[in-house]
Amino acid sequence: MSMEAVDLGRRARAASQQLARASAAARGAALVEVAALLRDPARQREILAANQADLAEATPGATAAFLDRLRLDDGRLSQMATAVAEVARLPDPIGEVVSTWRRPNGLRVCRVRIPLGVVLVIYESRPNVTTDAGALCIRSGNAVILRGGREAHRTNLALGALVAEGLRRAGLPEDAALLCPTTDRAFLRDLLQQHEYIDLCIPRGGEGLIRFVVENARVPVIKHYRGNCHIYVQESADLEMALDICYNAKVQRPGVCNAVETILIDKNVAPRFLPLLHARLSSAGVELRGDERARALVPDLTPATEEDFRTEYLDLICAVGIVDGLEEAVAHIEKYGSNHTEAIITRDLREAERFVSTVHSSTVLVNASTRFADGGELGLGAEIGISTSRLHAYGPMGAEQLTTTKFVVYGDGQTRT
Repeated sequence: MSMEAVDLGRRARAASQQLARASAAARGAALVEVAALLRDPARQREILAANQADLAEATPGATAAFLDRLRLDDGRLSQMATAVAEVARLPDPIGEVVSTWRRPNGLRVCRVRIPLGVVLVIYESRPNVTTDAGALCIRSGNAVILRGGREAHRTNLALGALVAEGLRRAGLPEDAALLCPTTDRAFLRDLLQQHEYIDLCIPRGGEGLIRFVVENARVPVIKHYRGNCHIYVQESADLEMALDICYNAKVQRPGVCNAVETILIDKNVAPRFLPLLHARLSSAGVELRGDERARALVPDLTPATEEDFRTEYLDLICAVGIVDGLEEAVAHIEKYGSNHTEAIITRDLREAERFVSTVHSSTVLVNASTRFADGGELGLGAEIGISTSRLHAYGPMGAEQLTTTKFVVYGDGQTRT
C-alpha cells in the first residue's frame, strides 16, 4: 500500500472537516476567485500552453473526438469560468431542512442536508472536469481528490493550481481540492482502498476505466458504463424538427456521453424521414449503419450488426433502426440501452407521456436533443458526472447530489418507554 496514497486520503479527510464547518459565504467566495483566475489572461496563457503540450503528445493515433474532449481554447475556458461562477451562485445545500414532522410524543424530527465528506473523482481527457468537480465539491462542503488521465496531466495540474489558489484566497484549506501527483494505475488502486478516508468515488471515462474502478474499489462507486443514447422519431413528428434535433445530438460534439448513438424511426414515417436524415447527416460526415428495414429504404446505409446497436461510438457513426411503434422502440431501448438518455420526437402528447412513463433512463426528453442531458444545461451549474446507478443519485449530479441527510431530533425531556 502506497503511503503517499494514504497520506492523500488523510489530508483530504482533515480538509473536509474544516470545509464542512466553513460558511456558505466562504465557500462561494472561493469559487468566485477560481472563476476570476480562469478569466485572467496570464493564467489562461499558462493553461493553454499546458494543454497544447498535452495535445501534441496525444495527437499521434488519437481520434478527432478524443482530441476534441482534450482540447481547450479561449471559448472553453470562458465556459468553464461561467460554470464555476454559476455554481458559486447556487443555493447552499448544506444545512437545508429537507423535511420535518412531529411525533405523537412531541418530538420534532428533521432531516438536514450535510456533505458526504471526501469525494474521489477519476476522469479521462476532459480537463474541464477539474474545475467543474472542484467547484461542485466545494459548494457542497466536500473535499475532493481529482485524478485525471495522463493525456491531460499538464492541463489538470495548471487547473488544479487555480482551484487551490481560490481556496487559499478565501481562507479555506488548499487540501480541500487535491490533484493526484501521478496517473499511475497502481497508485489509483491504492486510493480506491482508502475507505477510512474516502466516502465516494465517481469515475468518468471509458468502460475499461470504470470497470477497473468497480473491480478494485473498497469505497462506494457512482458510475455509468456507457452513454448509449437513443432518439425515437414517432410517426407524428415534425420532420424538420426531428432532423435538426438528430443532427445536433449526433454532430455538435460526437465524442461526449450524451451524443445520440441510435436513431429509431417509426415505420409509418420512415420512407419520408430516413432519406432526409441520411442526406443531412452524411453531409456532416456521419456514417449511418442501418438494420435490414432501414437498408431496404436507403440501400447506401452500412449494414448494422447486433453489436452496432450496443455500441457507444463517441464518433461520427450512428445506428438506425425501423420500429413498428412506441412499444417496439421502448423494447429496443430496454434491450440495448445503458439507462443514460433517451428522447422522443412527436406532436402526440399521449405518445410523449407513454414514452416518459415507460422509459426509465436517467434523463428522458421530449422534442429536444439528448445533448441537454448535462448538469449545466439543466440548471445545476455544472455536473460532477452522470449516474446510471439508481441508488443515491440518478442522472446528472450537481451540488445537491453530493450531499446526504442526517436526522436531527428536538425534544423537551421525552424518554422512551
